[in-house]
Amino acid sequence: MTRLRAAAPRLLVAVFAGAGVLHFVRPSFFDPLMPRLLPARLHRPLVYASGVAELACAAGLARRARWAPAASTALLLAVWPANLQMALDAGSGRNEGSMDSALVAWGRMPFQLPLVWAARQAARSQRPGPTGR
Repeated sequence: MTRLRAAAPRLLVAVFAGAGVLHFVRPSFFDPLMPRLLPARLHRPLVYASGVAELACAAGLARRARWAPAASTALLLAVWPANLQMALDAGSGRNEGSMDSALVAWGRMPFQLPLVWAARQAARSQRPGPTGR
């Protein structure tokens, strides 16, 4: 378990970096995930903003910045409604490819929990040990 705790923040760096880049390379992939409660004119700017936030969190976690674990946790909670929207729309043809599958879409929902756990492990690794270091 100790190895997993140590590796979790590095894995989250990879997830955030990959997803952040994808927000700019294929923003249309994320458009249908935007909750319809939000005005359509905000969808694309929010896709780009979340991509910037993911890249910033990836960089912060990689540098072990003090703000990065809390920011990463907040970001994961902020994008959770998009995953819910994708799950609610599963099978409607609104999502691309395999993301339109109910199994895939609903399967992503609990995946947020280990990601939040990984962000929290980054915070734990920044705490001083028993010797005060």
